[in-house]
Amino acid sequence: MTINVTDNSFQTQVLDAEGPVLVDFWAEWCGPCRAIAPVLEELQKDYGDALTIAKVNVDENPQSAQRFGIRSIPTLLLFVNGAPAETIIGAQPKAALEAVINRHLPAAA
Repeated sequence: MTINVTDNSFQTQVLDAEGPVLVDFWAEWCGPCRAIAPVLEELQKDYGDALTIAKVNVDENPQSAQRFGIRSIPTLLLFVNGAPAETIIGAQPKAALEAVINRHLPAAA
């Protein structure tokens, strides 16, 4: 599922979540962020319940971006068991994102 996360909900929706969470740090004005959005929607359909995709608008939620050292957007952080496991900076092709995600999913997924 794709969820919108705020500074106030980051702990419960990302860090305390069961299963991997791919967090997209983005902003409305960011062209590459808009370009990667359809790829993230495809990934959500492909992975279903095995992966949560969370979107954090850095303009509206600066604390989360600062906490994880986000300096450029889009930046994607893959959280596994509440900890950042992988960082992907910039708009990447779907295959590159799948390779990162697949490294952290159980073999049966």
